[in-house]
Amino acid sequence: MDHKFQPNFQVLSPETISRVLGKAMVLLQSPGVKVGSQEAIELLQSSGATINVKDSIAHIPEELVLKCLETVPRAFSLFDRNGKNSIEYSGDKVHFNPGSSGVNILDADSLQHRPSHSADLVNIIKIAENLPVYDAQSTAVICHDVPEEIGDFYRLYLVLLLSQKPIITGAFSTNTSDVMFELLKIDSGSAEISGEKPRAIFDVCPSPPLNWTHFAAQNLIELARAGIPAQIVSMPLSGAASPVTLIGSIIQHAAECLSGITIHQLANPGAPIVWGGAPAQFEMRSGTTSVGSVETTLIVSGYAQVAKSMNLPTHAYLGATDSKLVDAQAGMESATSAAFGVLSGINMISGPGMLDFLACQSLEKLVIDAEIIANTRRLLTGIDQSEDTLDLNYYENFEFPGNFLKEKLTRQRYRDEYYLPSPVVDRGSLREWKENQSTDAFRRAKSEVTRLISNYQPPVLDQGKIQEMTDLVASHARKAGMDQLPSIKNT
Repeated sequence: MDHKFQPNFQVLSPETISRVLGKAMVLLQSPGVKVGSQEAIELLQSSGATINVKDSIAHIPEELVLKCLETVPRAFSLFDRNGKNSIEYSGDKVHFNPGSSGVNILDADSLQHRPSHSADLVNIIKIAENLPVYDAQSTAVICHDVPEEIGDFYRLYLVLLLSQKPIITGAFSTNTSDVMFELLKIDSGSAEISGEKPRAIFDVCPSPPLNWTHFAAQNLIELARAGIPAQIVSMPLSGAASPVTLIGSIIQHAAECLSGITIHQLANPGAPIVWGGAPAQFEMRSGTTSVGSVETTLIVSGYAQVAKSMNLPTHAYLGATDSKLVDAQAGMESATSAAFGVLSGINMISGPGMLDFLACQSLEKLVIDAEIIANTRRLLTGIDQSEDTLDLNYYENFEFPGNFLKEKLTRQRYRDEYYLPSPVVDRGSLREWKENQSTDAFRRAKSEVTRLISNYQPPVLDQGKIQEMTDLVASHARKAGMDQLPSIKNT
């Protein structure tokens, strides 16, 4: 008898999922998909797609899509620096990493958003390294203190130097992706980029609606041929760059993912790829892109169900907020979306730490979100229904009025039944709270940030690899006009 009943959340019926996929297949043929890469066009055309050469529109037949779906791995893993299987993209296994590519950081003292720098990324890496709920690192913020031309691989370079964990990353141009591949080769110590134990996965983003730019399509091809896992991040903007109906956005999301998978698998059948996304609701009143709305969460849960109907690995951006501060709104939106992401069984959830529609990272929010993640994981484990928990032995020698605190079984099982939060969460008495200067969650998180950074221990790395990676990045920095890389020793 199975004593574990895993809670789950579903928003689409099997019949609706079938209709979503059918309508996505129709979209792939008419109006089709715009493809900016000539190499991708040639792959599609040689495999049976009809190409409108003038407008670079590919009309992809259903038979071709289904053939490519057959070769997609239904499961794969990411590994840490030591070769340990740390992340499994399969089934309902759920993992978290900090949100990526923020352009600002929240200053904890002034509560102002300012451009992020290398020191900010270093601190994010240190915090995530010391919090076990973060299964992977990410290239979390843009480093505005280095030239834009080297930004992509410089961020990856910092993570490789400072972390043992797997990495969620991505590039914004073919020039930088080549250097990122080279850094991964050096890190793995192999002529192959990742070998049989990949450490990094690359996000690849189509442009809604139904547009694979030259870089995005070419990146799919290069990742497939390099054997580096790819993570499609389709971004339907409901009401603006995708239909206003939630199901319409899910259909468009499916069409973008199916077309990306087709290009990817034509380049290298069997290469690992993930059905992922970062949808948003277009907020008509303010012209913003809401990632914190419940409708965004519903789109995510819906597209995850579509992927799971085909047993495909999944990803989503959740656990973020539209709020500009780490306040009650941030807690509400982040906790709600993270909980439903976990209950939807999404394999990789990005977004913790992020404010302002994914534009800003906060060290304090990253710490608070770790508590949200721990709580959602406890939610996912549900209620232990094994025979000994249903037994009435707690009532042996029972005497009214009853006191279970003195029972041995209470002491034995307490830590198994309950998640015990860090000091960031206040579960003390009013008297204790006043004795601790009546601090709120943000100030407690600020103290925890200081503790985590001070307790960080750098990984022990081969000095030859460090030098080789540093020389590679420094040489490109000089070409971009930067004589010396920022110091990270004392940040």
